[in-house]
Amino acid sequence: MAKFIQNFRQIWYGQDKSTSTTAWKAGTSSPRHMIAPPMSIKPSDPLAAYFLTAPGAVEIEKLHLQSPVLRALKESGVKLVVPMINQGQLVGILNLGPRMSEQDYSTDDRGLLNTLATQAAPAVRVAQLVREQHMLAREREHMEQELRVARLIQQTLLPKDLPVLPGWQLAAYYQPARAVGGDFYDFLSFEDGRLGIVIGDVTDKGIPAALLMATTRSILRSVAQSEASPGKVLEQTNNLLLPDMPAKMFVTCLYAILDPSTGRLRYANAGHDQPYHSHNGGASELFARGMPLGLMPNMSYEEKETTLALGESVLFYSDGLVEAHNPKHEMFGFPRLKALLEKQLGEKTIIDVLLNELAAFTGSDWEQEDDVTLVTLHRTGVMGSARLPHGLQANWMGNIPMEIPGEPSANGAYPVYLATSAAP
Repeated sequence: MAKFIQNFRQIWYGQDKSTSTTAWKAGTSSPRHMIAPPMSIKPSDPLAAYFLTAPGAVEIEKLHLQSPVLRALKESGVKLVVPMINQGQLVGILNLGPRMSEQDYSTDDRGLLNTLATQAAPAVRVAQLVREQHMLAREREHMEQELRVARLIQQTLLPKDLPVLPGWQLAAYYQPARAVGGDFYDFLSFEDGRLGIVIGDVTDKGIPAALLMATTRSILRSVAQSEASPGKVLEQTNNLLLPDMPAKMFVTCLYAILDPSTGRLRYANAGHDQPYHSHNGGASELFARGMPLGLMPNMSYEEKETTLALGESVLFYSDGLVEAHNPKHEMFGFPRLKALLEKQLGEKTIIDVLLNELAAFTGSDWEQEDDVTLVTLHRTGVMGSARLPHGLQANWMGNIPMEIPGEPSANGAYPVYLATSAAP
């Protein structure tokens, strides 16, 4: 027995599916004497439940349970199993084959094995916890790397500055709910002076959303160069996206084309929030029907148009604004947004007003639930100035969050605010 204890090999039992339990023949360390193949015991296995109630060493041949592990142990020649229990949890088992002397295990043998299992169980559990911590650390490192890649993709593709349009003022604000968001916006300048405006929202977050955002942007930009109709652009983009669309993901997207010389705005909508047209002290939705991109093939997208007169504006936004909740679980909502757009703004910009109202509504302890993206188009007809909120300096035109002055949000990401205006 002393020789057996000297050469005894400790066997591991895991609560997770990836951990195997391996049995070695007592008295040897050679792998060729392995008597049980690597196996795992699921917590739902009746053998695991039996081991938790067993008083000590268990003779395998006397057990009759519907357990694949028990069957494997018998087939591999295991005679005696000693459960290792720590704080009511099965953390391992000691598997023993026939004694080399071919004698039965004595009462003293069983007592010594039970004592060994009792003393070894805490050490085994500590080792398991250490291993779990190492696995979690590797997972966190992997997730952090994924976020860095996704953030780089997003920072590279979002506009670094805004187009300059004589007689028009453009502004854009972007605040992700996490380090990487699913919202995006873009501007497409055409040779004839027209301007394409894109705003979208990709389901999901992280690398999948960032890659889908990049794919959608590239496809839409390519299609828009050869197709003048916003509805046709969305239709072709949808068909090109669909074959490689990840499961349970889609993209809402609004695409508009502005003729700066006339104020004519043509637009089509793929399931995105309806923009608001502010005019004559009122605000109305620019409604157009269409399914999100990537859900169904051969979809058609209704195309509408409106004309912006001097002093009129259009707000494009994502659902992170209207679906924000206050401490009372009330939603910011569309009626509140419409009422704000109908007010006289004075010297304030639309984005200024909305951000101030959002901050007052949600409170200082607000945990942002979704990305907030705002893009405004205002026909000034005269030289204007774009005032930046929250202490951002007017000379900043970048779009890389880590370079933006000011304080970051709770998620560690900085808001992006771009503004430009030009004379007629």
